[in-house]
Amino acid sequence: MEVKKLGVVGCGQMGAGIVQVFAQAGYDVIAVDTMPGMLEKGLKGIDKRLAGRVEKGKLSEDQKKAIMGRIKTGTKLQDLADCDVVEEAAPEDLGLKKKLFAELDRICKPETIFGSNTSGLSVTDMAVATKRGDKVIGMHFHNPAPVMQLLELVRTIMTSQETIDTVKQWGGTLGKTVVVAPDVGGFIVTRLFTPFLLGAVRMLEAGIATRDEIDTSMKLAVNHPMGPLEVVDFIGLDTELSIAQSLYEETKEVKYAPPLLLIKMVTAGWLGRKTGKGFYEYK
Repeated sequence: MEVKKLGVVGCGQMGAGIVQVFAQAGYDVIAVDTMPGMLEKGLKGIDKRLAGRVEKGKLSEDQKKAIMGRIKTGTKLQDLADCDVVEEAAPEDLGLKKKLFAELDRICKPETIFGSNTSGLSVTDMAVATKRGDKVIGMHFHNPAPVMQLLELVRTIMTSQETIDTVKQWGGTLGKTVVVAPDVGGFIVTRLFTPFLLGAVRMLEAGIATRDEIDTSMKLAVNHPMGPLEVVDFIGLDTELSIAQSLYEETKEVKYAPPLLLIKMVTAGWLGRKTGKGFYEYK
């Protein structure tokens, strides 16, 4: 199948980044979010990032206008009916994702491929909510999607080889390096990275080192662009907690057990950058 028209469900931080990736690669894309305010915020973010590339000489003003011109928005899932690929970028809530896939299954044409940007939830559970399990696949972009070069595909036992081949070939046109992972908790990247992030929270919780000592040490010692506590703020503490809980439930491995400090901060509404307060404070 030739992929031409793309759709994205959800225009939050990740969804808007994925929309930008698709439009930059030359595809027409429609972003759907039931909250109009999210669409406006997402488009402003895309425009701002592209403007930054223009200022740096990496993009012309005409190219920026062309990219923005390829993006359309909608507030109903029905707006995605004729898309070739629909990528779901909703919050990490399995019940919500299953409901979205069931609705999309009724709306979209039979050949449409469904992808989920989940970083660790079961893609199989989402696939069985549809009647096209062979056309459901994990498509995990990493944050920030326009910058990070990896596209992690997640194959369930139902995903057809045709779907894998189609998405791998198309993924390459996005300028991404594509890897294929099995549908196990956390896949490749999240499964490896989560214990590292949780370990930083535990270290802070135990008083072994301060926030700044932890983040500065990791940035300078292993050349990470952000320290682990900065990363958790960037991801969202609620999202990180959800990932940890899901991995712990599946594996029962202690390294995935959420630290009490993380749980308490989420309870307090300190979710990181998106709320203005997490391990750091933001204006």
